[in-house]
Amino acid sequence: MATVSAVALITVCIFIIIQLFHFVQQRRIDDAQQMENIAHTVRQPLSEAVLRADIAGAERILETLKPAGVLSRADVVQPNAFQALHASFENEKPIPRLIARLFELPVQITLPLYSVESSGSPKPFAYLVLQANSTRVYQFILSTVSTMIVTYLLLTLILSVAISWCINRLVVHPLRNISRELQELPPQAILTHKLALPPRHRDDEIGMLIRSYNRNQQVLESVHNEMSRLTTHYAVTDLPNRALFLALLEQHMRSHRKGFGLMVIRIEILQEANGVLSDEQHDTLMLTLAEKIRSTIDDRTLLAQTGPSDFALLMKRASTPFRAMRLARNLMIRLNQPVTLHQLQLRPNASIGLSLRDEERLSANEQLDRATSAMMSARHLGKNQILFFDAALTERGQKRLTQEHDILQGLQDDQFRLFLQPQINMQTGELAGTEALLRMRMPDGSFGLPDEFIVSAEEIGVIAAIGRWVFEEACRILASWQARGVTIPLSVNISAVQLLDAGMVSHLQDLLARHHIAPGSFVLELTEIAQIGDAEVAMALLCSLQSAGVAVALDDFSMGYSSLNYLHQFKSLPVNKLKMDRSFVAALPDDDTMVRIVAAIAEIINLDVIAEGVETPEQRDWLLARGIHIGQGYLYAEALPLARFTQRWLPAANADPQDA
Repeated sequence: MATVSAVALITVCIFIIIQLFHFVQQRRIDDAQQMENIAHTVRQPLSEAVLRADIAGAERILETLKPAGVLSRADVVQPNAFQALHASFENEKPIPRLIARLFELPVQITLPLYSVESSGSPKPFAYLVLQANSTRVYQFILSTVSTMIVTYLLLTLILSVAISWCINRLVVHPLRNISRELQELPPQAILTHKLALPPRHRDDEIGMLIRSYNRNQQVLESVHNEMSRLTTHYAVTDLPNRALFLALLEQHMRSHRKGFGLMVIRIEILQEANGVLSDEQHDTLMLTLAEKIRSTIDDRTLLAQTGPSDFALLMKRASTPFRAMRLARNLMIRLNQPVTLHQLQLRPNASIGLSLRDEERLSANEQLDRATSAMMSARHLGKNQILFFDAALTERGQKRLTQEHDILQGLQDDQFRLFLQPQINMQTGELAGTEALLRMRMPDGSFGLPDEFIVSAEEIGVIAAIGRWVFEEACRILASWQARGVTIPLSVNISAVQLLDAGMVSHLQDLLARHHIAPGSFVLELTEIAQIGDAEVAMALLCSLQSAGVAVALDDFSMGYSSLNYLHQFKSLPVNKLKMDRSFVAALPDDDTMVRIVAAIAEIINLDVIAEGVETPEQRDWLLARGIHIGQGYLYAEALPLARFTQRWLPAANADPQDA
């Protein structure tokens, strides 16, 4: 602001000087013009008085000029410069010599005096010399200068304030904000920082400065990212290296408490090929193997390369030995496939080590060391071995893989059957429906179902295949019955995993349409223990099944929180049956509290109740007394093979050859 004020002050001073000279020059011209007018008024009488040598008259004439005020003296001078007459009107005060020299003061005019009788080209016989009062001009100069100084100083102040405000508003403040933003910038944000472009500075120097800064920041960030990539990624495959993998693993361990698995893979051929393959061929082989691993894992698995022949995987979903072992087995199969490289056919071998997060609070480096140790142990056992850090986990994982194979193979080899248990109208003894129960052939040739079979099937991921087989077999049985005029409903259990499988729903709809199953005869039993993660999705799937004519029953219904939640979620769905938990029936006749409660709930929401586990006549009588008419249990029959069920409960129907 001081610089602006100084420049404005100098500029104003120059304007004052120029205007002052102009005003004074205009004043001199005005004074000269006024004196000429005065001189012409007395020229003729003064000439006559001087020619008559009337000195007193001439002096009187000169004295008449005094009231004009502008004159300080008047003289009559002869051509030879002799002063004939002189008249002084005011005592003229002295003025500074510099002012007189600059502005050419005093102002004088000379008017020739001629004889009245002369003709032709007369010569003046004397001259009238008038001199203006310089004091008045000096006072004018002082007044003008003071006025102009005050005016222009005020103008200078206004201009300085206005210009300074504009500069501060448009330049200083934006620059100050930029400086403050840069000064307060945290170190971690320096590389990615960008300045916002002010709306009024897009095309000026500040806008150019900000755009240049942002461009430089972008280049700097790009260079830093490239340098970071070179220091945190493996050069050939561009996979995270060991340092970055450990950092990502540590971050995952801090933010997720759920289990996860680590896998370390050593591909021996990458070491054996050194010196045999050229650098280009070796890089191509490494990229090919890395791509095989990428194509086998999902987007929730983090892949890294921790050495020239070692790869590490963070398996976020592999929280159980089976899932980790299955992924390792799939990777082993994929990696063992031959690789053709420049007319060379290579068959890679791998050693895989696995480690699951347990209750111990280990660091990321310790977790990776466990998986690496397991990989080294697998390598010492021979080619293509898979080991957990904990030997017991290896056994469990392999056991589950064997179970998966046995179940899938059993479905192909017809090792499964549907046994049927009747649901009886306890008032009349007539068949009211039946439930299909899964059984598999045991080693001794009998049919049964091992404990935790369904839970294991869900864990190892084969429940969907089992469910499809059950649906197909149930629809085949229903179609056979309906072809012979049997219209009783057939109930099939379904798990939450199956219910949330959209492919299962479409598969069941196709089966019902293909076999022309009558609406309401195919019943899905939803068990209370099925934890449905997304109720809205489950309800949408059940609605789609409703349109295909599928009925829904709530199995093992009790008074737990989840049962009440079922009632709330499924009240708008076609739920028309409740299956009372067998523990309530077993308490009869000593304790009928829960039976009465369930019966009351069923009556309120207008649902039929089926009592499971009816084993004694006393239990039957108590249920009938509480308005529950449908019963299922050993009092009537256990689960029977299809042929025996047909023979015992459907004697009027013609035997189907396929029933045997």
